Amino acid sequence: MTDKIDDPRAERRRLGDWLPRNEAHLARYRKELAARAFKRAQTAPRTSAVAELACLINGDPVLRMDLTRAIAQAQKEGYVLGYSSIDELMSIIDYLMTYAPPFSETSLIHCPLNAVLDWPMCMPSGYALFRDPALNAQLKRVLNCWCGFLSGPHSREHLTTSSPDGWLSSEADKRIGLSQFVCDPQKPYWGFMSWNDFFTRRFRTGVRPVDEPHNDKVIVSACEAAPYNIQTGVKLNDTFWIKSQPYSLKDIFTSKHAELAQAFAGGSIYQAFLSAFNYHRWHAPVSGVVSQAYAVDGTYYSDADSEGEDPGGLNDSQGYITAVAARAVIVIECDDHSIGKVGCVFVGMADVSSCMIEALPGQHVKKGDELGFFQYGGSTCCLVFEPDVLRSFVPQPPFDDDGKPVKVNARIAIAR
Repeated sequence: MTDKIDDPRAERRRLGDWLPRNEAHLARYRKELAARAFKRAQTAPRTSAVAELACLINGDPVLRMDLTRAIAQAQKEGYVLGYSSIDELMSIIDYLMTYAPPFSETSLIHCPLNAVLDWPMCMPSGYALFRDPALNAQLKRVLNCWCGFLSGPHSREHLTTSSPDGWLSSEADKRIGLSQFVCDPQKPYWGFMSWNDFFTRRFRTGVRPVDEPHNDKVIVSACEAAPYNIQTGVKLNDTFWIKSQPYSLKDIFTSKHAELAQAFAGGSIYQAFLSAFNYHRWHAPVSGVVSQAYAVDGTYYSDADSEGEDPGGLNDSQGYITAVAARAVIVIECDDHSIGKVGCVFVGMADVSSCMIEALPGQHVKKGDELGFFQYGGSTCCLVFEPDVLRSFVPQPPFDDDGKPVKVNARIAIAR
């Protein structure tokens, strides 16, 4: 068996820099991670969330079969996983429950669990496996467990100025621009209380001014995110799982909110993806009253089959995941009644454990006010508009994978 590092897919699309594009880096990472995890497993008991995940998989013949086959299929293809059984995989996942990602200039692994599951999740047996509701419910518990660690003081190991791993080092600062954010170099860990506190860091006042705050016709970006797609004439129901991945409104908003979805039928969607180094809070794209705000449980590592055997498929499945992944939905009734409703859909990808909603129904928000934030992991967002309310979008396709993000609070569309 040979390592497929010379495969054409050895360099692939990795939107947002959440994982390195080079498969050789990931293969080495998985092997090194596995060695540390197996050593730890000899002396440390598993956390309860991971023990329950192992129990669920081993106790369900279909889940056990699918995961065993997905691992075997990846190995047969020659890919380097670092594990060869469910038990070994559980030991690695358990190790990650007390793991805070270090900075790296060359091979940053921002989503470690995604890196571990990279190949099995896009094998033939992996597609159905990672759509299973029971598995995703338990994965949510595992990710919440990890989120608890990342929200505590023990997660600050790499919040230092030391090279090459420190997130406050000069090398990391070139990518992040720490002077833009609220922090204090004179304090321990620059004032960040945890890894998640650093990840959800806030801009300093005035760094991201709202474009024409008193002009309701100017619609601004809800996130610091690079444009991914624009689609007009969006359907209420569509086959979102095919190669083109058209948006399906009823699935995005869920059947429970079918009447809400109907309001956007025939309208347009602007989708953008967030970078590992960017700001991860959400802001109101328009002024108005929040009429809906709810979280949707969903998948975390489900790829669209149409993307084929490629772990980059999770990035390329961004249209698909708007209908199936864990997400937060916030709908704003605009002060400008000619615009109507604007749907804001914030989608968790991969190692995201929570989408935190702060603006609740009945609350009036001004354009640029904070709505919520992502707690760790890859992410994408959509703004959904009713039919015939927009004159034009400012970003225009084709969009470049390496294009600069549109700044939060910068204009992305003009209403009629």
